[in-house]
Amino acid sequence: MLKKIAYGLLAILLIIQFIRPERNSSDNQSNHIRTVFPIPAEVEQTFQVACYDCHSNKTTYPWYANIQPVAWWLANHVEEGKQHLNFSEFTKRKIAIQNHKLEEVIETVKEGEMPLNSYTWTHGDAKLSDAQKAGITQWAQAAMDTLKARYPADSLVLRRK
Repeated sequence: MLKKIAYGLLAILLIIQFIRPERNSSDNQSNHIRTVFPIPAEVEQTFQVACYDCHSNKTTYPWYANIQPVAWWLANHVEEGKQHLNFSEFTKRKIAIQNHKLEEVIETVKEGEMPLNSYTWTHGDAKLSDAQKAGITQWAQAAMDTLKARYPADSLVLRRK
């Protein structure tokens, strides 16, 4: 009986290898945050290593992303990350949302909430140093200051429904 269950599970594991989620691989940069808010080279490098895989439209996949059910978990993780913040689609958002997302960047980086531990376990170079955290928060604050200079204060407030 246990042999039949083991063979059944093995068959299921083999079959699901052929069911693959769609890859996050668009390279459209026309609405990227950097088109409006210039990003210093060192901050851009940090974003590439620690943020863009989950918070942009272009993910660099590790080898294990080809194995199910890991690929499904990664696809879900990337989709959730893009729902919270998508650098590739940033300029499509309302000004108040852009301002709010920049506030969230500052908050989550300062509090060490990003990048997630589940990401840094497999991407050790994504762990942010104090200097990297300072660079990101200074850049985000400068971007918010740019918004404040360009738009009336009431247009920067995110209204709750």
